[in-house]
Amino acid sequence: MKTTREQAKETVHKDLVNNLQGLLKKNYDAEKGFTKAMEDAKDSNLKRFLGQQARQRNKFATKLDNEIRSLNEKPTEDGSTTGDLHRTWIDIKTAFTGKDDEAVLEECIRGEKASMEEYEETLNENRFPPKLQTVLNNQLSEIKGTVAKVKNLEDLAENMN
Repeated sequence: MKTTREQAKETVHKDLVNNLQGLLKKNYDAEKGFTKAMEDAKDSNLKRFLGQQARQRNKFATKLDNEIRSLNEKPTEDGSTTGDLHRTWIDIKTAFTGKDDEAVLEECIRGEKASMEEYEETLNENRFPPKLQTVLNNQLSEIKGTVAKVKNLEDLAENMN
């Protein structure tokens, strides 16, 4: 039988791992979303930017995967059903809009805002070891930067039409 202290420690560990798994799934989804958007984009500069974002999210996922393994847990290997649904929505929307770059950017903004909100919620509602807190805050900061860049690109695309 476990003591109250052992049970509490186990609960904290499980919560930490579950939160990291959720963020890992979000990064798998974002990587796939950026890759899909890159395939749909027409402008070569936009394709390059979207490819960079997919690689960035792959790095985020790798870091989270390593953190989960350092906690002696097995990381999830795939994204979420919600992410699959979002990519299906991108397919449907871009099919009707002719896969124009503006529509691709709108979906990127939507996906990145969802990532940003999940990171913020996870960070606000949980306590992480300081090193991990720094990692997550840095990733959130980069996501916020991506949202700003995508909004600028969207504004440029709108002004070109």
